[in-house]
Amino acid sequence: MSITDWPRTAAEPDPETASPAAVSGTPQPVSRTPGTVSDAPEFVSETESGTGTDTSTAKLTGTQKWTAGAIVVAALALAGIGLYLSFEHVADFAFKELRFGSLGKGQLFAVGVDVGIMVMIAVDLLMAWLKRPISWIRYPVWLLTAATVVLNAASGAPEGAWKLLDYVAAGAHGVVPVLFIMVVELGRTSIDRVVRPDQEERDSIPLLRWILAPVATARIFRRMRLWGVTSYPEMIRRDQQLIAYEQWLKRKYKGDISKASEDELLPMKMAPYGYTVDQALAMPDEQEQAAQEREEEAERRRLDAETRSEVAKAESEAERLRAKGKVEAVRAEVDGQTGQARAHARAQVSAAERAAELEEAALETAVIAEARSRQAEAERKEADEREAKAAADLRAAELERQAAEKRKEAAEADRVAAAEAQAIETRTIAEAREAAAEANRRAAETERAAAETQRATAEANRKTAEAERLQEVALAEAARAKQEAAEAERAAAETRRVAAEIERRAVEAEDAAKLKPRERAVRKVARMILAAGGDADRLPLAEIQHELAVTSPGTASEYRQEAAELLASGYRPEQ
Repeated sequence: MSITDWPRTAAEPDPETASPAAVSGTPQPVSRTPGTVSDAPEFVSETESGTGTDTSTAKLTGTQKWTAGAIVVAALALAGIGLYLSFEHVADFAFKELRFGSLGKGQLFAVGVDVGIMVMIAVDLLMAWLKRPISWIRYPVWLLTAATVVLNAASGAPEGAWKLLDYVAAGAHGVVPVLFIMVVELGRTSIDRVVRPDQEERDSIPLLRWILAPVATARIFRRMRLWGVTSYPEMIRRDQQLIAYEQWLKRKYKGDISKASEDELLPMKMAPYGYTVDQALAMPDEQEQAAQEREEEAERRRLDAETRSEVAKAESEAERLRAKGKVEAVRAEVDGQTGQARAHARAQVSAAERAAELEEAALETAVIAEARSRQAEAERKEADEREAKAAADLRAAELERQAAEKRKEAAEADRVAAAEAQAIETRTIAEAREAAAEANRRAAETERAAAETQRATAEANRKTAEAERLQEVALAEAARAKQEAAEAERAAAETRRVAAEIERRAVEAEDAAKLKPRERAVRKVARMILAAGGDADRLPLAEIQHELAVTSPGTASEYRQEAAELLASGYRPEQ
């Protein structure tokens, strides 16, 4: 074996446990120790007292039960003997030397100490039986027992110089209490083993080792208690392995261990903390692996957080798109209803206009009828006037005849009568002429009214024809308006379908590009600008606020500006 080979330990290694990976540059060890500090070897380790780690789970036989009962009775008898022997001495010593004032108070003191010891012992055994042991309760018991031993020994101390027999007598006062405490500890340990058979036993260090190497043994005891090593042979193997490794380092570096690296010195540094040589050498790799696992875990959590964030964003965007689709559907429905309402309103207006025209035509017909009635009335008046004129002419002829007769008669009268007759004849003729003139005037007015009535009748007939033509035009316009409304509705539906398809393709492209919400919003505004004719200024900010659910006009203006710049750079949604 060369000086750089891994040394063999004095104790045989455990064949079932493999050593962890060594530090880079360090040879693979031959001996193998358990992987963890608290793992005990599989073999049964026998202690100096003869107790092993194997436990029996079998039930007690009848003989064993009787034996246990007899032991309990003997322990109680031993306790009674101890109390009886120490009671009087402690009470008398307390009265005389401890200044309790009276013997009764000294007896109460002795009873209090003994009862306290018994109560704490009973509680300790009960909690051990209930598998809930109280580890610190034994220390007050030991302290009170030691006090009882001291008081008993002091009660038997001589008043003068001490002799050898005096020491023996003082020690004899403490034999029974010490013996009783030992029996109690034995009983406590027995109960603990019965109620907790799977509890791991701790090996005790041989007494001979304490005598031969007290300092090294104390270090071994300390390490076993601090780091939970229950196997004494395992602890010996660890020390041997550490010593062998240290010797190997000295041979490797020719006696100067300071030349060794930090990783190679780890076994000596970590041995006081319960690490084996293999565990200390594997610690750097384990720490690096643990750090790498922590980094991977942190990276995984970060990726999970990003994934959850992306999923939340996608769900939010999908919800927004669904809401927007519902809004678009409602808007399309409202637009359709609005178009239908407008067409219906136009039809109602046309019908109202037609009704007004018909009413006007009816009114004009009534006017024509009234005009005809007036014309008939005028013709009747004209006929009456003609009759009156004829009657007047007839009367004038008759008057002229009478005048001729009167002229004839007047010629025969004297001149005064002729002159009077002439005057009468002149006035009558003037009245007749005036009546004729009035008749002529009335006839002219009647003819003028008849001409006006004929003109009004012709105008009424013309307006009736015009009303019928306008009604036909209105019906044609209503039919064309209905056709145009249907065509507009179909074109709007087609436009919405094309816009929805473009929007869907754009959203798929944006999803594939994994765009941020602001980039999606800018592209949405760009598509709105294209739908508005390509001029960004023609797109109102209110419509952008409505589509993107933003409250600030400044934010909407920023979106419109960025969308205009995006269109200027050549962006066009997928057709």
